Amino acid sequence: MGGYPFRHRIYALAGAALLPPPGGDPLNDERPMHFSYRPAIDPFAIPMLGLSGSGAAATVRVITLAALEECADTVLVVIPRPDATALFGLSEDELLEDRIEPLFIPGNLDAALAYLETELAIRKDTGATSGRRLLLAADCEQEADRIIALVAHHPTQISAVLLGDWPGDKATVDDDGLLTAPSALTGKLPNRLPAVSRTEARDRLLNVLDLPPHRPRPRKKSRTA
Repeated sequence: MGGYPFRHRIYALAGAALLPPPGGDPLNDERPMHFSYRPAIDPFAIPMLGLSGSGAAATVRVITLAALEECADTVLVVIPRPDATALFGLSEDELLEDRIEPLFIPGNLDAALAYLETELAIRKDTGATSGRRLLLAADCEQEADRIIALVAHHPTQISAVLLGDWPGDKATVDDDGLLTAPSALTGKLPNRLPAVSRTEARDRLLNVLDLPPHRPRPRKKSRTA
């Protein structure tokens, strides 16, 4: 597994302090909303958020984009390549550039978790108390116990938004973005989130990273005798 570049790790250790939680309860706040298309959301309000339902993938896109668009200087979003492809339509060779600071796309979930485990161990060993806040966005696959242990040991430094067969508390999201959540999650998420298509999410992702649209590599012409 290729680790996250060392200079990025140093940058993370010397980065800004953790973001403070936003004030107010989004469910009970009666002030008029000045924007409805992209509601304010704290990507770190829930340390481990499982999502299910027909609108779950769109919700992961919204939360991931909120982290990148609002906290690009203080966050590192980690998305395994299969999830980056499924959620944002990225190709296998897209966003491999070494210079992308707020986003890391390892090859698979095992590689993502290995990186996070190593990064957090380094921070603990060096006594670092601040750094980029880590957000894992992924299908939990068969790694639920590993994710739970990771967040439990570093609750102020990492959060996870998860698809798949998550055994913990889950919010259900329908096609209209309406959320139904257990009491443990009530008040920490908006009532409704906008649907964000994969195409739109990809454009916004490239925009926040200040990158041009990806152009697929031309196929080599076969030589005929």
